[in-house]
Amino acid sequence: MRGSLIASVIGCSAFAFAIPHDLRAAESTTASIVITAQFSSRTSLKVSSQLLHFDVSDPDRAALAVIDFSAAARTRQAGEVVLTVEGIGSLDGPGGAADVETSLTFSGEGAGVVPGDLHVTAPSVAGRWIGSGLRTGRLTFALRASAAGTYSLPVRFVLSAP
Repeated sequence: MRGSLIASVIGCSAFAFAIPHDLRAAESTTASIVITAQFSSRTSLKVSSQLLHFDVSDPDRAALAVIDFSAAARTRQAGEVVLTVEGIGSLDGPGGAADVETSLTFSGEGAGVVPGDLHVTAPSVAGRWIGSGLRTGRLTFALRASAAGTYSLPVRFVLSAP
């Protein structure tokens, strides 16, 4: 895209010099050239894991899992960048985990990171920024379960710049 823009400018310049010398000397002509360039949004996301792993030893205390992330985006000026997270499938744990009462929340560290509830039915917003750049942070997931044991849940992170 950038190369074709440069080629267009060079081509227009060459055309201006191709005008016969007599015409250039006799009159001065002004022309405007409108050049429009569109750049697509691009994103890049790296996360330390796509599996949340919890060891619940006391049902009265939340078990924690930590995910570090690096989110880069190139977007239009003042464009919004959104990081979402959602559980995939169901929480795996003792006794099938279906009979265990659970709640799963997250909070975070880093500019633009927002706390929320993690769902397996829809994505939850975990971060929101304005403009291009590189953002790093940490999401801490907290599982409260009514039964002790080891639990796991695969998660999907998506970085978008609509």
